[in-house]
Amino acid sequence: MESRMRTVAELVAARWGDHRPGLWCEERVLTHHEVAAGAAARAALLADLLPPGAVPHIGVLLDNTEEFPLWLGAAALAGAAVAGINPTRRGAELARDIRHVECPVLVTERAHLPLLAGLDLPGVRVLVTDDDAYAALLAPYADAVPDPARAAPTDRMLLYFTSGSTGAPKAALCSQGRLAAAGYALTAQFGVRAGDVHYVCMPMFHGNAVIADWAPALAAGAGVALRRRFSASGFLADVRRYEATYFTYVGRAIQYILATEARPGDRDNPLRMGFGTEAGAVDAAAFERRFGVRLVEGYGSSEGGAAIQWAPGTPVGAVGPAGPGLVVLDPGTGLECPVAVFDGAGQLRNGDEAIGELVNQGRNPFEGYWRNPAAEAERRRGGAYWTGDLFYRDAEGYLYFAGRTDDRIRVDGENLAAAMIENILARYEGAVAVAVYGVPDPVTGDQVMATLAGRFDPVAFAAFLRAQPDLGTKMAPRFVRVVERMPVTATNKIERARLRREGFRCADPVWWRPPGEGTYRRLTREDVEGPLASAKGPSSVRRQGLEPRTR
Repeated sequence: MESRMRTVAELVAARWGDHRPGLWCEERVLTHHEVAAGAAARAALLADLLPPGAVPHIGVLLDNTEEFPLWLGAAALAGAAVAGINPTRRGAELARDIRHVECPVLVTERAHLPLLAGLDLPGVRVLVTDDDAYAALLAPYADAVPDPARAAPTDRMLLYFTSGSTGAPKAALCSQGRLAAAGYALTAQFGVRAGDVHYVCMPMFHGNAVIADWAPALAAGAGVALRRRFSASGFLADVRRYEATYFTYVGRAIQYILATEARPGDRDNPLRMGFGTEAGAVDAAAFERRFGVRLVEGYGSSEGGAAIQWAPGTPVGAVGPAGPGLVVLDPGTGLECPVAVFDGAGQLRNGDEAIGELVNQGRNPFEGYWRNPAAEAERRRGGAYWTGDLFYRDAEGYLYFAGRTDDRIRVDGENLAAAMIENILARYEGAVAVAVYGVPDPVTGDQVMATLAGRFDPVAFAAFLRAQPDLGTKMAPRFVRVVERMPVTATNKIERARLRREGFRCADPVWWRPPGEGTYRRLTREDVEGPLASAKGPSSVRRQGLEPRTR
């Protein structure tokens, strides 16, 4: 590996003259040299396209085609920034995203042109990558050579939208220096080598695919294989076809892969590891049994303000040890939460006081949001970075993820963490995917509701709950919504805001356990219009906020 470089532009230019295969996309293969040359040509084109004085931003509305990494490289060489545009957004929301990041150039493909029809995008020039006019536009720049001299580590490199449960998405900033450093850090952590192939199946408009998959491959000189859109059924075939050794995942991707038909030869694959978030201990173990591949669950806030790395000795269920500056604080008082206390079955006994928000009081690489001072102020409070994520810490200093701050559920005066309940319900044999959230109680506070994708038997489910030694008395779901497929975002994260909003008043079958009963029965219109009629509006946690706890 070359000596450490400080910018992404230097990493792109370093591949000039490297004629090994470097980028696979469907039937097309480019060498590392061709990738560097393609990035240089686009950088030269961009220099001529950007109007004088314009913000050097490029909107990229693409699936995972070869053009996405080529434009990432081009932006780096040009000292510009790529704003990944989410193709699942529609209409006014999509237009708002594009206008917000102030991109005078928008790169897209014919498949996405209908999304742009009728949108008010003044001053935005649209390039269509699979159009003849695009090839003609690039042709004069075919002899461009990558020159990293104009790029600096502090130059903006990425504007990537974070998916929040409320409000418009925020565009987090990432500089060339930070992205290059992240690539080197993951290369060192996972021993990435030049002969490796990184399989990029998560959408590249999201930070995960670029920061955790593309960047370490670039830093190590490894190859990259692209999947246009994630496919659970195509996962193993792709891994074998490209001889992929590493991949990243987010959300429920692992559950979808596990839901495909198991075959005797599944362990015959070149993968060394997968790295991501939200797989859960149950699915991670099942993935390793079936494919012989260890999943490393990590934690990193989308904005880069805090990270937890797994280390040998980390207990089952924990993310990893608390690094310097990481603490769990009560958001109401600002005081550190007590350490977690577990019973003999591993059940958290003091969740009401042990669960708080993860805060980084040390140095962090958070670089802010694009033109959103209010959101920055929410993250930077009291000289620290507040993640918006719930955690608890054991006596040995290991951290356990407990969900987002708006995933806390308050039942009978006790605060519960949705993520903890989900981990338990994931053991249910019929569950393909599970989401847990709070819905309003008819009297006060919340009740626990679960959405389950898969097979559901009310009698078997009730028996399963009674058999779980770590299921607290208030954790059992009052309502269970059964769906054929879990509603997810383009990054395979569950649409919790939608589930909370719809509650038990939805088109899908809902089973419920009336107060004082231990079995489930179908929810009827009479139930909704009778005893549950007053259960309306947002859950109490979102209505009241996280209440300060008395010490």
